[in-house]
This record gives sequence, structure tokens and C-alpha cells, in this order.
Amino acid sequence: MTRQVMDSPGRAWHEYDSWARKGAKARARRLAKLGPMTSPATPPDPVLLCYCCCPDDATAQSIAEALVDERLAACVNRLSGIHSTYRWQGAVIRDDESLLLIKTTAARFEALRTRLLALHPYELPELVAVPVTHGHAAYLDWVRAGVDA
Repeated sequence: MTRQVMDSPGRAWHEYDSWARKGAKARARRLAKLGPMTSPATPPDPVLLCYCCCPDDATAQSIAEALVDERLAACVNRLSGIHSTYRWQGAVIRDDESLLLIKTTAARFEALRTRLLALHPYELPELVAVPVTHGHAAYLDWVRAGVDA
């Protein structure tokens, strides 16, 4: 007496196996019609939002214009009246500064960093880059286009 293994009421395992093989063959035929597979498109260069504090508005404006003119940044926002508190050389310091919000790409970051450090008057300038994981796609494309060398 042959015993059938059932995976669901009324369907024998050998029937399921036959059905699965037919499905695999059909998928293979569909894939063959599509032609050779191409590699996925290269993902776009990640956009970065960089923060940098400057001692005054004039310095912030000078750095912002240089970075945009040299296509190291697509856009730089200057925020005046930032109040910073930090520890420097053992003392707690309170300063009024201007904050730069710099939009660039990962590919341009090292060149931006080098240029910003050359322009900045501080001994240890703040430069923090944060990856932009979400945003308006058209704006992010504009940023990428704005820093294309």
C-alpha cells in the first residue's frame, strides 16, 4: 500500500512538486525573453549637509562664497546670532558665531574640507558632515549638479 503525503487537504505532495517544477520552468522562460541581465544603475552620489561655525558674518560670507564659486558646495546658508558654549583649552567659552549649513556631495567632501580648513581663521574649525538620507529628490539632484566639477 502506497501512502501519499498531504501538504493541504486534497493535494498530494507529488502534485505540489510537479506544480513547483512547472512554475520554475515558466519563470526561466520569462527571464530568457528579457535577455541578459544588466547590472543595476550606479546609485547617485550621497548628499551631505555640513555644519561649520564661523567667528563672524564677514568670515561666514567669505567662506560661503568661495565654496559655492569653486563648486565645492551647491548652496550655503548663513545663520547669524548663534550662541555657542564649548570647552577650549580647559575653560568654558561662550561666543556669538555664525553657522554655515553647507550642501555638498560625498565625492566633493574631501576637497571642501581642504578648502574650508585653508580659509577658516579658527585653529580647530568645526566641520561636521551628516548624510542626507531623505529629501526632495529634485532638490538633491540640483545639489549634485551644483557641485559637478
